[in-house]
Amino acid sequence: MNQSNSDLSNTIALILGGGRGTRLFPLTKIRAKPAVPLAAKYRLIDIPISNCINSGLNRAYVLTQFLSESLHRHLRQTYTFDHFSGGFVELLAAQQTVNSGTDWYQGTADAVRKNLVHLRESWIKHVLILSGDQLYRMDFRDMMRTHIESGAAATIAGIPVTRKDASSLGIMQVDDNGQVRGFVEKPQTEEEIAKVRMEPSWIDARGIPSQGRDLLASMGLYIFDKDLMVDLLENSLHSDFGKEVFPEAINTHKVQLHLFDGYWEDIGTIRSFYEANLSLAGKNPPFDIRNRHSPIYSRPRFLPPTIMGDARISSSLIADGCHIGDNVTIENSVIGLRTVIGDNVTIKDSVVMGADFIEMRQSQRDGKLPLGVGANSYISGAILDKNCRIGSNVRITNAAGVDHEGEDSDLQIRDGISIVIKEGQINDGHQS
Repeated sequence: MNQSNSDLSNTIALILGGGRGTRLFPLTKIRAKPAVPLAAKYRLIDIPISNCINSGLNRAYVLTQFLSESLHRHLRQTYTFDHFSGGFVELLAAQQTVNSGTDWYQGTADAVRKNLVHLRESWIKHVLILSGDQLYRMDFRDMMRTHIESGAAATIAGIPVTRKDASSLGIMQVDDNGQVRGFVEKPQTEEEIAKVRMEPSWIDARGIPSQGRDLLASMGLYIFDKDLMVDLLENSLHSDFGKEVFPEAINTHKVQLHLFDGYWEDIGTIRSFYEANLSLAGKNPPFDIRNRHSPIYSRPRFLPPTIMGDARISSSLIADGCHIGDNVTIENSVIGLRTVIGDNVTIKDSVVMGADFIEMRQSQRDGKLPLGVGANSYISGAILDKNCRIGSNVRITNAAGVDHEGEDSDLQIRDGISIVIKEGQINDGHQS
């Protein structure tokens, strides 16, 4: 069967779950990075999987090794395909095997190398490599069309960026035909930037306004011809796609750029996670989660509607199953599933992830407070992870402007953002 210019029937998706997620700690203290909740009712992993499904690609493996239990449960409960489609989304956690040894994954490329056995089937012609911690919407059929029509052995998605963004990204240089000719990982100096700088007119000529952007950043999304990818991995000890496999492919094979200019956010830090969530709560969000033509999928839940008392809510996302009291103010915030908010509470510029269950009896046995945010509390500029118990008359604002604090406590600060960890408890009257 010949694959058309946009058909993904001969393609398998590999979604890389990443390592320990240290930059997202403490949200990754007890969960894999792709399992981190997003936008009140989703998880990060729902983004790449939804992009696959909306592109007509329903066969994917998710590769991870750290704290994968909740991720596995989410995948199992969410992505079940009928017997006739042949679709699947399966987790490939690091494991000991005869051929791959007993080591943990040493990087993204090593993770794929140790799972090549799953790519041996003859129907697989192309491999789509995706990240499990990005927020974007893309039709991968467009990227496949670029790959096929260019005759490339590998294709990478790239997005125009400014120089101030370059130091945290891999920057590419391409020729007039879009073939990648140069690559610098996270350039720090003007000399390094000069090696990969593009003329803004090159970007403008391709129907994308350059708007002062003269660099092309790798989005970490790749299409490889399967045989090439297998060869690159089996004949090297490379551990990372972006830093090693991709640069080698540039030198030995034709690698094509697929130019993209939609919303894209790499959610790799607490600050980026926080800002991406709040950006979705605005009146005109840069990423529209309500797009009915390309929806974001997640686990179906049979929750009651949110009950709301005398509340004033603006520029916020409110999920199902919440109970919001009287004289409550919620501004520019994300309120997750099953959140309980007491009377006279103010929540501003915050991400509240909600709870995994509805607590029927709000007892204080074993010294535990009720789930949710207690009465007369004030929360600003914070992240409350799941199943938090915030007492009454609590104030969480990081008033002292601390950037980093509290390694092992229930209330920690990262990137200047106050975080109450999952299952954390903040007792009545706390002020910070």
